[in-house]
This record gives sequence, structure tokens and C-alpha cells, in this order.
Amino acid sequence: MTADGLMTWHGVPVLLCGGDGRKLSGGDTALDLIGDAMGCHAEVVAVPVERVADEFFALRSGVAGDVVQKFVNYRIRLVIVGDIASRVAGSDALRDFVRESNRGTWTWFVADRAELEERLARG
Repeated sequence: MTADGLMTWHGVPVLLCGGDGRKLSGGDTALDLIGDAMGCHAEVVAVPVERVADEFFALRSGVAGDVVQKFVNYRIRLVIVGDIASRVAGSDALRDFVRESNRGTWTWFVADRAELEERLARG
């Protein structure tokens, strides 16, 4: 997986993935990212929305559940970074999933890196 590198914000090591590379499309690609994160001791993996497969956002496909479960199992937080407003507008289920995810600690959807840094500052 292509990564911009490791950043530390508010004491939390974050693996920032680049915009190009394999799309996050299921358990196998999730495990690749988890392996990268473990290799550099990251606690958070930040994936730009353009690196997330369309199937992830179609909740019926089960891709999102598979991906999120892998990250939770390995106790590494997943953050999707970018604008998903048009996707959320077209799906009540996705809107609810995003809202509930953002209330938790394991999976977040943020607009940009600044919002991610702000979330990490809150703990």
C-alpha cells in the first residue's frame, strides 16, 4: 500500500495513506493496511476517500462491515478522509452508519486532515 508516511498528532501515531494504490475493498486490503500500521506502530490508519472502493459505501455488499471488523479485531482505528456528502445523501443507511461510527472510537469519517487532528486532540 502506498502511504504518505507516519505522523504523530497529540501523541497518536497515524499512518497517512496516499491517494494512489490499491483500493480498500475488503478484508484482504484491510489486512494489508493493518500490517503496514503494525509495522510502523501506528494506532490509526487514515485512508483518503479516493482509495476506498465504491462497494464499501454500498452497505448491502458487506465490504464495510468486513473492513471495519478487521480493524476492530486488531485494535487499530480506521479513518476515512474526504468528502462523502453525495454518497451519504443517497443512502439513509450509509448516513446512519457514518453518524454512529463517528460517535465511537474505532471508525471515523472526517472531511480532511485538520478534522482528524481535531478529533485526536479530543481523545
